[in-house]
Amino acid sequence: MILGILQARVSSSRLPEKVIRPLLGKPMILRQIERLKRIRQLDRLILATSSDLSDDRLAEVCVRDGIECFRGNLDDVLDRFYQAALHYRPDYIVRLTGDCPLADPELIDEVISFTLKGGYDYGCNCLEPTYPDGLDVEMFRFSCLETAWKEATLPSQRQHVTPFIIQQTDRFSIACMKNDIDLSSLRWTVDEPADFDLITKIYESLYSKNPEFVTVDILNLLKKQPYLQTLNSAIHRNEGYAASLLEDAETTSDKELSHEKNN
Repeated sequence: MILGILQARVSSSRLPEKVIRPLLGKPMILRQIERLKRIRQLDRLILATSSDLSDDRLAEVCVRDGIECFRGNLDDVLDRFYQAALHYRPDYIVRLTGDCPLADPELIDEVISFTLKGGYDYGCNCLEPTYPDGLDVEMFRFSCLETAWKEATLPSQRQHVTPFIIQQTDRFSIACMKNDIDLSSLRWTVDEPADFDLITKIYESLYSKNPEFVTVDILNLLKKQPYLQTLNSAIHRNEGYAASLLEDAETTSDKELSHEKNN
């Protein structure tokens, strides 16, 4: 069984309630799920959000649209993700995030095939980025997730799902699928108002003509309207994970100080 888990929450610090912001009159998260439903190789898709009151509206939106929703720990995202998967104990999990409304179902199927064909424990297209930020896909065995849940201790390993897994290169077989052309400078995720402005303009330009538009359609639009790429070009990739790494350093420093005092 291949289980898709879409993780999302409303309490984003940089763009609050981004996942339920209207995108062409419909919550952004539902626009993304429209696209994810076209993935051919997923056996099931669920949304994992938190049990915090702030995510009540998100859960209601999903349930009302017939989307299975699991609610768990707000801050320990690894635990939330593991608990969401535990009921199914799938062979593989495809991890998706709710800030990617341009997620490409064809590309996700490619990553699934790449991982299965290679027999990898963990396969992705983002360890060495060559695709636009916002098209990231990760796929891993449930057994890897369970190991991470049991052993991970650092903030970056608990606030995010896969860092522990990809750090265990001696235990897990890990591979990254690369694009023929490096498009990693393009930013199609939503963390800031400028990101949402870009996504809105892309949907306004493409959705009415073809609701099932894919990456090549977006690239053609950007060629015709290159100014669009400048709307969010000043924002750096993976800022949230970088903040978690700073917490790691602080945690390690605190432990060292405590050790020195005790000795």
